[in-house]
Amino acid sequence: MSKVFFITLGWLAVGLGLIGVVLPVLPTTPFLLVAAFAFGKGSPRARAWLIEHAHFGPSIRNWEENGAISRGAKMLAVSMMTLVFAVSLILGAPGFVLVLQAVLMGAGAAFILTRPDGPRR
Repeated sequence: MSKVFFITLGWLAVGLGLIGVVLPVLPTTPFLLVAAFAFGKGSPRARAWLIEHAHFGPSIRNWEENGAISRGAKMLAVSMMTLVFAVSLILGAPGFVLVLQAVLMGAGAAFILTRPDGPRR
């Protein structure tokens, strides 16, 4: 039963990650990290496919091996957070929404920006 749960969770996370490739407000990498974890519990074959994937594999390996996020991914993530906040301002979101966004995205940005860029020397 748990194997089926983890495989289902893994493919759901891959699906959300793929949606995130085309939707700038939905992050791809965190979903792929969840998928790698879930596949590790439920399907070694699916995990191997994900880890060896030409586009997604390097980011997952960089995170698992070094706790690192590439400089380009950091810039993209923080830029998208800034864009979403700017759009919320322009559209006149309520003050509590802006404060909530600022706090949560600020915490997310701080976490992302404090991760190393690559292998530790």
